[in-house]
Amino acid sequence: MSADKDLISVQQARDLVEAAHRAQVELARFDQTKINHICEAMAGAALRESPRVAALAVEETGFGVAVDKEEKNRFAAEDVWNYFKNLRTVGVVSESKDIVEIASPRGVVCGIIPSTNPTSTAIFKILIAIKSRNTIVLSPHPSAARCINETAKAMRDAGVKAGLPAEAIGCMTTATIEGTEALMKHKMTAVILATGGIGLVRAAYSSGKPAFGVGPGNVPVFIERSANVPKAVQDILTGKTFDNGTICASEQAVVVDAPIEAAVREQFKMQGAHFVSQSEADLLAKVVTTPQRGLNPGIVGRSVEVIAKMAGISVPPGTRCLMADVAGVGRDYPLSMEKLSPILAFYVEDGIERGAARCNEVLHYGGMGHTAGIHTGSREAAVRYGNEMPASRITVNTPTTHGAIGFSTALSPSMTLGCGSWGGNVTSDNVSPLHLMDIKRVAFETRPVASKRPAVTAQPTATSPQPAVVRAAPSASGGAGTPKVSRQEIAAIVDRFLANREPETSSPLPAPPAAQPDRKTDNGGSRKPASAGSNNGRKAAEFVSEDDVKQAIQKGEKIYVGPRTIITPSARDIGDPAEVFAKI
Repeated sequence: MSADKDLISVQQARDLVEAAHRAQVELARFDQTKINHICEAMAGAALRESPRVAALAVEETGFGVAVDKEEKNRFAAEDVWNYFKNLRTVGVVSESKDIVEIASPRGVVCGIIPSTNPTSTAIFKILIAIKSRNTIVLSPHPSAARCINETAKAMRDAGVKAGLPAEAIGCMTTATIEGTEALMKHKMTAVILATGGIGLVRAAYSSGKPAFGVGPGNVPVFIERSANVPKAVQDILTGKTFDNGTICASEQAVVVDAPIEAAVREQFKMQGAHFVSQSEADLLAKVVTTPQRGLNPGIVGRSVEVIAKMAGISVPPGTRCLMADVAGVGRDYPLSMEKLSPILAFYVEDGIERGAARCNEVLHYGGMGHTAGIHTGSREAAVRYGNEMPASRITVNTPTTHGAIGFSTALSPSMTLGCGSWGGNVTSDNVSPLHLMDIKRVAFETRPVASKRPAVTAQPTATSPQPAVVRAAPSASGGAGTPKVSRQEIAAIVDRFLANREPETSSPLPAPPAAQPDRKTDNGGSRKPASAGSNNGRKAAEFVSEDDVKQAIQKGEKIYVGPRTIITPSARDIGDPAEVFAKI
């Protein structure tokens, strides 16, 4: 049965990619107004469906909190769209005197969707793909396939009503590892947006396709001695408990500056956190990890009550978060890993230097390049801390969960957070529509290039073009004046020019046609005679690339080809369905 499921998944991936590729050829011709109209309609549909698909996600996966997932859906559908709605993604997107930038879509996007943030990530990836004139095929996590498909359907239906090709958004209903690999490696897949486990992200990078993968986020947060302690604790608990800690940017470890340890502990207790004893911490560690020292998926996104019951420990009613003093970082300290649940590791260090060092250690244990946080009253301390962190986002005086995705900071709003070279990712940015476009740059000369040989141009006479010698530019050494050219050099230049000219063939002028009555076409227009074999002065292209085809599609033009024209395979894949090529 498993083998049959794999075959079904692989075939589904192929069918969806090929359909999306056909749709992308049409989508690439849309102007900015039409693209924006379609995205506006899809964002509105996602917003309306947000409560329903959020509840469905919790029901299907068992992860998180429905009202928090609804807020994540709203963020993806509303905040993300409002931020990018005026971004130019069609034609000339930037222009100066020296450089003109032209946007080109990449093609079919492969979107890998996780089970922790299924509906919000689907909304986000669909919007940024269509906004940049790409089509997209989603590969949902098997445990969240239904809610992801429901989200994609709602957005697709709204998009189609607004003019989107129906096959521009595809979503696998049978998703297996083999099917996902087929989707990533398909020749018509242009780029991969991979959100999920580290194994899947590595598979995306090894697929041979451009990929934006995101790594895990073992996020540390430092409470520096000048911080507003009550607000710092409030922010940390807000971020950590949001959707039961399923966002990868949520806080995983708290590092406290020694002079304020007592105040911080007291605030955590007052605001609903519970510090477990050492024996309870050992029991907790056993349910957090698997025998192979990996994260136990059974605790991901679960409530405090569920996790405490699994561990066999008792907690006060209304406990929001479990906290444990941890002596170190690494495999011997299971609670120092990324936990994706309302559990926090607690450390005490004296001074920003030692605090930053501990946070650095936490990041090195499964969170490289992702996010770190600091709470401080000193801007200088924040910058100093940020300078020490191997993280792409350092949030200041805000929940890391909300700050990293651009909800509570000025960062670009995103549900896909790059981890840079630290995390083995191609970018450290918050991924956006900008990452799904190729930008062509038309660059004009700004500094003439000196040449040691005079330029030669042809000057026509009454009978035929004749060569003319123009003055050479001043030499690179700065010498002034025009160098003298001997008569022998001029003669040699003329000989070379004549030798390189194509021989001209003379043909008699055609006799004027005899007067005849106008012939009419079926639609009443005059039929103009065309000379047999005429190419209307057009020449066949010598070489045609994928960019040439995309540009022709955008302009609604033909590319004229002959028997000797070289056409790249990718150019032919796009050009043949669009009927771009005209033979001469």
